[in-house]
Amino acid sequence: MSAQIFVPGDSAALSVGADAVAAALSREARNRGVDVAIVRTGSRGLFWLEPLVEVETAAGRKGYGSVSIEDVRSLFECGFLSGGAHPKSLGALEDIPYLKRQQRLVFARCGLTDPLSLDDYRRQGGLMGLEAALRLGPNATVDEVLASGLRGRGGAGFPTGIKWRTVAVAASDRKYVVCNADEGDSGTFADRMLMEGDPFLLIEGMAIAGVSVGATMGYVYIRSEYPHAFATFSRAIDRARSAGLLGQRVLGSSHAFDLEARLGAGAYICGEETSLLESLEGKRGEVRAKPPLPAISGLFGKPTVINNVLSLASVPWILGHGASAYAEYGVGRSRGSQPFQLAGNIRHGGLVELAFGATLRELVEGFGGGTWSGRPIRAVQVGGPLGAYFPESLLDTPLDYESMAAAKGMLGHGGIVVFDDRVDMAHQARFAFAFCAKESCGKCTPCRIGSTRGAETVGKIIAGLDREKNVELLRDLCEVMTDGSLCALGGLMALPVLSALDHFSEDFARAPARAAAE
Repeated sequence: MSAQIFVPGDSAALSVGADAVAAALSREARNRGVDVAIVRTGSRGLFWLEPLVEVETAAGRKGYGSVSIEDVRSLFECGFLSGGAHPKSLGALEDIPYLKRQQRLVFARCGLTDPLSLDDYRRQGGLMGLEAALRLGPNATVDEVLASGLRGRGGAGFPTGIKWRTVAVAASDRKYVVCNADEGDSGTFADRMLMEGDPFLLIEGMAIAGVSVGATMGYVYIRSEYPHAFATFSRAIDRARSAGLLGQRVLGSSHAFDLEARLGAGAYICGEETSLLESLEGKRGEVRAKPPLPAISGLFGKPTVINNVLSLASVPWILGHGASAYAEYGVGRSRGSQPFQLAGNIRHGGLVELAFGATLRELVEGFGGGTWSGRPIRAVQVGGPLGAYFPESLLDTPLDYESMAAAKGMLGHGGIVVFDDRVDMAHQARFAFAFCAKESCGKCTPCRIGSTRGAETVGKIIAGLDREKNVELLRDLCEVMTDGSLCALGGLMALPVLSALDHFSEDFARAPARAAAE
């Protein structure tokens, strides 16, 4: 029997040479007359160890990382196929504290299996949720999702079961399920990791949604910057359809549901659900006024469930293990787990899935190991480019929806970007406005014009022009954008700007010469 070697095919691993390492391993084994099978997996999410190579031994899987092509010969010489000691040895990855302390529900399989093997998926507990949903029936399935307390993982935190119930009871000749995989927030990559590393999980979640609400067609809207995710997910759809997981009789049942992957055009605004629907319909990505809500009149005017990747990917676990088991994780009204993504100036960047309630400090110091530069942490942005900047004094804030809102922040998609003490927060505030100006769809005046005026106003403050007057004007502008914008792009602009202004006021009071010099 061939020795099994696991090498990630995830984009993060590919970016640091995983393909070259896989080829070198194959070549070295062939030269030595050793029979090996190289399995390309997803990533475990320990990015500082990529490319991360694992081998199946009599004592279980053993890891080595980060592996370069120069390490390959010495790996064979040390007997790594049987777990031999090597300077890159990591032992059993499950014993590494970074992984051991996590509560992986959604990402339990990622990095372990061949992403495109349905047999692997089934062996690791896949399809239990869909089979349970087919046994329970539509109404009871929606009840389970409601009872679990699952909320939208895309940012808004709206109860998923309520969306599903609204679509389920709506009278229509056709309904849709749409997955928002337009993961455009800075410092986020969980959706990509899942689509590349465990695509059948998302397919299963969408099939459960379709069966539950009476939808017969689903679409996954994937951002154009994710070519590997799009290719892997498209292949997974084809295999799922061939295996009867999708089509006219889902797993042999009387329910019909099919899927199609669509590639976005690179607009950040299409992460907003109504802009995404406009784009799916072949129109310019532009925000729709609400009401009507998409659950009543969504894609092509029909009732539509629209959820984020992580929301839909949570559903199979809920149905497979029960709503009460899922609700045991988390705190307050924030139930279940959240995959957090650590990025920016951080020593151990990667994915950490935890039950709600851990603190920001636990993430950036306990898991992330502090800054990559070794300098003090000055600011941490949570929730993407529209999220608030937290100073070191607020790092003990719990990461749940209510605690973050009380601290004038938001969880968003779980992206966490770390900055050391060299960051200039006035320039970050100006960047926030400039980003909004570039990405605005232009439909509403507060966002379209306000973002441009905001960047100009912060520029004047940095230059030392009428500083007090312009700070007051900046606060007024943030209020107008919050209250008057059609969607969250303009509506959340105040979070990064005001948090920078409130927590790092000294950066807005620097002498112009110093600001320019830095």
